[in-house]
Amino acid sequence: MRRTSVSLPTRQVARDPYEKPDRYIGTGARNGSLVAKMKDSWIAQSQRSRWIKMGAIAFALICLVYFFSPSGVKVYSGVTGSSDGQVPADSSYGTDKCTKSHSSDKPIVQYVLMVDAGSTGSRIHVYKFNNCGPTPELEGEEFKMTEKNVGGLSNFPDDPVAAAKSLDPLMEVAMKTVPDKLKGCSPIAVKATAGLRRIGAESADAILKQVRTHLEEDYPFPVVSEDNEGVVIMPGSEEGVYAWITTNYLLGKIGGPDKSETAAVFDLGGGSTQIVFEPTFKGSADGGMPEKLAEGDHKYELDFGGRKFQLYQHSHLNYGLMAARETIHETLIKDIAASKKEDTTWMKKPIVHPCFSVGMSKEVEVKFEGGEKSFNFTGPSQPSPAQCRNLAEKILNKDAACDLAPCSFGGVHQPPMAKTFATEDVYIFSYFYDRTKTIGMPDSFTLREMHDLASTVCQGPESWDVFESVPGAMDELSDRPEHCLDLNYMMALLHTGYEMPIDREVKVAKKIDGNELGWCLGASLPLLEPNSGWKCKVTEIH
Repeated sequence: MRRTSVSLPTRQVARDPYEKPDRYIGTGARNGSLVAKMKDSWIAQSQRSRWIKMGAIAFALICLVYFFSPSGVKVYSGVTGSSDGQVPADSSYGTDKCTKSHSSDKPIVQYVLMVDAGSTGSRIHVYKFNNCGPTPELEGEEFKMTEKNVGGLSNFPDDPVAAAKSLDPLMEVAMKTVPDKLKGCSPIAVKATAGLRRIGAESADAILKQVRTHLEEDYPFPVVSEDNEGVVIMPGSEEGVYAWITTNYLLGKIGGPDKSETAAVFDLGGGSTQIVFEPTFKGSADGGMPEKLAEGDHKYELDFGGRKFQLYQHSHLNYGLMAARETIHETLIKDIAASKKEDTTWMKKPIVHPCFSVGMSKEVEVKFEGGEKSFNFTGPSQPSPAQCRNLAEKILNKDAACDLAPCSFGGVHQPPMAKTFATEDVYIFSYFYDRTKTIGMPDSFTLREMHDLASTVCQGPESWDVFESVPGAMDELSDRPEHCLDLNYMMALLHTGYEMPIDREVKVAKKIDGNELGWCLGASLPLLEPNSGWKCKVTEIH
């Protein structure tokens, strides 16, 4: 069929409603008969009547649908696509930062619930964000941890129901913090760390399934879907990346107008340590370096705040501080046993440990010959931080085969920081913070200053007068004979392991702008985006 061209005349002339009434009426029609005029008037009246009837029917249908449909919650008002933004439906919630959201596509405030299910206990973070600007701003955080006698999910290997109910005290905080009308649109996720793996895959899976069921059936918060890893054991790679997101978000380096270089993060936990940074290869190819980050599990591509990042990340299992302590003790005992050969009398005597401060001692359980044996470790007569670092460097296994050069330690590929991350900020936290800030170190210091601190601590109480002016420092040192070991291991890890120059400055922090560092905030931010694996539980949102 031939399509009618709009440029050709037709019998049905299009009428322009903005033209004069007689624009399309012929000369004869203007002075037509009375019958013709009555006919035209009748047609006009019938058209009006028909439109009135259709409008009445439509209005009645809308009223019926509204009356019989399930009651919804009017959370926000605002016209999608307009520049007016959204405002709260009532005064039960909102923000002091603005009266409406930056965009009509986003509510004025959003809440996200993140549960950190660790091995020693579970913790909930209830984050409040406002959308007063183009990027969500963290406005507040409520935090609670399970009691020590309750512990984490792994304390209930044979009772998934009890494990799930152990989160109830944490959920009470969420119920009190999130306004009622926002509960149905405030997502919750539960991410367990490696501690849950120790109880076995079958028990861990049963607990996680019960946790999801409990949250979905007994609480109003939408649980992030399985496809989006809402209730899971979190891999170490994500733990480091989320910590990187947290740090750089709080610094304003991502998600905002600042496009400057991002900061690196070094997280030292008890069982593992993570490194994440954004390497720069500009100009490095001339020195035999590749032009870009090599492919592999270490490469993490991230889209955040309208920017794309290529990150280097790795989680070194069994190189956390507590794990390193155990390995260093085992290495010392093995070395002594090898040198003594058949002689076993040394086991009954105090053993000089180069990583203990002068004048301090402690009974320590050490894995030995297929079991555990208690040894009395005592500090040397003279401080020996160099010999302690020698033990620490041994466990780093720098001589391991490197399949993809260059490598840091343990045969793990890593771009050299001296060439690909020479001047940018480096943030170290967790045990790095606990062992340095508590005895008076400033917010930023060089590795050389950390080296000098370790030497002073290893000298023992006779040389600790320098710490007397730091509140709590003497109690911290007196209660921990291994402080000398901890500092020397950190020094070996950063300088020898990660190959950071001795005069490189690092920044130590526990919080930025009053907000905790770590992975939880970084894991919560993606849940603010659309299609992030959850849907509001309310029927309708206006």
